[in-house]
Amino acid sequence: MLRAAGVGVGDEVIVPAFGNVEVAEAVTQVGASAVFADIDPVTYCLDAGAVEAAVTPRSTAVVVVHRFGRSADMVRLRDVGQRHGLLVLELGESEAPYDEIAQRRERAAFLDGRLSGVRTPDGGDGHTYQQYIVRVPGNGRPDRDAFARAVRAKGVECRVPVKTPVHRLPGFRRDVHLPETERAADETLALPVDASLTKREMQRIVSACNALGGLLQPAF
Repeated sequence: MLRAAGVGVGDEVIVPAFGNVEVAEAVTQVGASAVFADIDPVTYCLDAGAVEAAVTPRSTAVVVVHRFGRSADMVRLRDVGQRHGLLVLELGESEAPYDEIAQRRERAAFLDGRLSGVRTPDGGDGHTYQQYIVRVPGNGRPDRDAFARAVRAKGVECRVPVKTPVHRLPGFRRDVHLPETERAADETLALPVDASLTKREMQRIVSACNALGGLLQPAF
């Protein structure tokens, strides 16, 4: 898409650092430079205000990546693009059948109403729950990684969605302040909401997470 739009050497393309490195790699493959902007902490997608702050005279495009079943605020992002003459490209996620999405939403609602000790996702309009992302606050009792290990030990599959933001990877290191990206990389954990999960398996997820809830209270 970038090459077809004429983006190339000397251009800057604004991309998220919270996500896969392939987006930044695509920018460099056409000879342009990747510029990282921060995310919205609710949607985990590019924040329009952060994108606008990252615009320079060399900026030519923005690549917006929709994450975890939530969509970016395209109205605001397109407005930024229009005011600064930027091409706004979108990368979506593969769409699941409607019945599968409905079942994921049902399981997400089950977790929303029962989980404690973690911050559950903001459902928002149209959330398809491609992944059910919770926040495990890093207050040292324990942190997200210790929480994940403890949950796995109880037979619950979970995974860290973004282990290292792209701006911290070799080849893309930037001296840039992305507080929401850093916080999300440190705190987020994906719990299963697959349509195939049984009620018993969902209850196991709740029991495993809530058993650790007391450890996540702020330390005094």
